[in-house]
Amino acid sequence: MYGKGAVESRFSTFLKFLEKNRKKLATSIKCLYICNDFRNEMQNKAKKIETVVSRADLKDELIRAGIRPSVQRLAIFEYVRNSCQHPTAEVVYEALRDELGSLSLTTVYNTLKLFVDAGLVLMLTIDDTFRCFDGDCSSHAHFRCNSCGKIIDLKIKKEFLSLVEGAENLEVTDAQLYLKGICPDCKKK
Repeated sequence: MYGKGAVESRFSTFLKFLEKNRKKLATSIKCLYICNDFRNEMQNKAKKIETVVSRADLKDELIRAGIRPSVQRLAIFEYVRNSCQHPTAEVVYEALRDELGSLSLTTVYNTLKLFVDAGLVLMLTIDDTFRCFDGDCSSHAHFRCNSCGKIIDLKIKKEFLSLVEGAENLEVTDAQLYLKGICPDCKKK
C-alpha cells in the first residue's frame, strides 16, 4: 500500500505532531480522566435524584418528629437529606454559611445530633476519627475507600441477618454494616 519511505515519512510527521502538541494531548488525557470521574459522580447523583425530598415535605417530617422547623434546621435537614455524599458537619457548615449568615459550626453539630436522636439522619462512625451523616435512613451498608475516602451506599439483602449467628431469636431494630477497602476508581489508578 505505502512504500517504506512513505511510512517512515508519515510516522515522522506523526511524531512531530505528538511533540508539538504534547501539552495539549496531556491536557486532553487529564480531561478524559476528569470526565470519567464526573460521569461516575453524575451516575451516583442520578441514582439519588429520585430520592430528593421537597422542602415542604421535609418541614412536615420535622414537625412529625417533634422538631420546630427553624430556617437553619430546615436548611441543614434539606442539605443532608438531599446530599449525594455523606457530609461531615464541617461540609454542611461550609455549604450553608453564606446562605445562612448567622449559622455557626456549633449550631450545625447540635442540629445534626438532634436529627440523629430523632432518627431522621444516620451518623456514620466508620472509624474513630471520621464522622459523617447520611440522610438515607433505610437499611443499607456503607463502603469507605481507604485510598480516596469516598463512601458508597450498598444495598443489604434481607437474608443478611440469617448469616449472623445467634440473631435468630433477637428483635433487631438497627444494624450498621461498614466495609473498608479500595473502590473501583482507585483500583484503576
